Order: sequence, then structure tokens, then C-alpha cells
Amino acid sequence: MKNFVKEGQKLPLFGIGPYLISGVGLVTVIGIVLSVTVFRFGILEGVWIWIFRILGILLIPAGAAVWYIGALRSNMDESITENKLQTGGIYAWVRNPMYSGWWMAITGLSLMWHNYMVFPFIFINWIILTVVLKNTEEKWLTGLYGSEYEEYKKRVNRCIPWIPRR
Repeated sequence: MKNFVKEGQKLPLFGIGPYLISGVGLVTVIGIVLSVTVFRFGILEGVWIWIFRILGILLIPAGAAVWYIGALRSNMDESITENKLQTGGIYAWVRNPMYSGWWMAITGLSLMWHNYMVFPFIFINWIILTVVLKNTEEKWLTGLYGSEYEEYKKRVNRCIPWIPRR
């Protein structure tokens, strides 16, 4: 697929997404491998296994749903090709639902290993998302939409779906 669909389109269709999610996925794999091999002392037992697994089982499909709604049910491709800021639907709840969905699903996958040593990797992934998005896509969107985007940022959370502020 092409990253630009039509002439005059100001934003790439995929942005940095594939690279960013690949990096977050790699951090997660490293975290899981380390939790199983190096950090063997962090493995939880008893009821904690089930708490972590249940949280993981809930986060994986929730993340998939957030991604699906943001990527395939929101007309985002059309908004990008028409240079329109998307603020409705799921974008009224989270500014980056596709990244949020992946982060939620990857967090759920990490929790399935029921080792508390994966927590730092969950936060590292969140920090990576925050830093990269602030320094790339948010700058692009501010340049393109100006004060409209700045106001949108004040109302809607970057990565965690939440009831929008008025």
C-alpha cells in the first residue's frame, strides 16, 4: 500500500506506526524473555497467576477492539487523505487509538507471563509511545491544524482511552 493516496495529502497514511509498534513489540519480547530467563525470581504464584492472566485476557481483546475501531471503523484513511482532523468517535476518547490498542494488547500479553518483572517493560513501552508521538506525529498535526489540534490535545488523552474533558 502506498503511504500517500492522493496529491495534496499532507500526512502519510501510516505515519511512523509500523516502526513504532515494531519497536514496542521488540521491547516486549525482550521483557518476556528476560522475565523467563534472567528475572526468574519475579514469577508469581497462587491467586496472582490468575489475576495477571485475567487482566491479560481482558486487555488483549480490549486492545484489539480499540485498534479495530480506530483503524477500520473511524474513516481515518479518508480524514488523512482529505487533510481533516479526526476528533469524533473513538478519537473523542483517545488521540491515538491504533497505538493505544497495540499497547493494551501487548501489555495484556506481557501480563500472561505472571511475572512482576514485566512491569518496567510496560512502562518503558508507554514512555516510548509518549516520547515518539510527541516528537513526530503531534508536531506534524500541530503544524497542519494549529490551534484546532492544540485545543483537541487539551480535551483528549494521548494513549489511554478516557472520558474526554470538556
